[in-house]
Amino acid sequence: MKLAPLLTGIVLVGSLTVWDAPLKLINPSLVQASAAEEMSVAQKVDLLTKSKGKIGSGDQLRRFFFGDLEPIGIQVGGAGHVVNLYNKANNITFSYCSHYDVIVAIKKGKVTKFEPSEVK
Repeated sequence: MKLAPLLTGIVLVGSLTVWDAPLKLINPSLVQASAAEEMSVAQKVDLLTKSKGKIGSGDQLRRFFFGDLEPIGIQVGGAGHVVNLYNKANNITFSYCSHYDVIVAIKKGKVTKFEPSEVK
């Protein structure tokens, strides 16, 4: 039995477990994911406000506030209808269009219905 292949495997697994920099070089989204976990709520809301109306902003919303969003209303807007999602912990309401996976409006407080001009 040769020990060289076994030792090589152990060294490779150990280096990836202890030092994840090679993975971050291969997949930069790992760096962004860890940075998102360290952001404050205000920074997250600012980033969502900047990406409002852009495809994928709904994915950011789910990533930042996973499990903390409560649907409080549905109204006409976006590509048909939008869902108003309330974050009780931070007292912020997001209007979300699931058809295009975008946030169309953000407002402080519990808003059951946005102005029609805000959710076009």
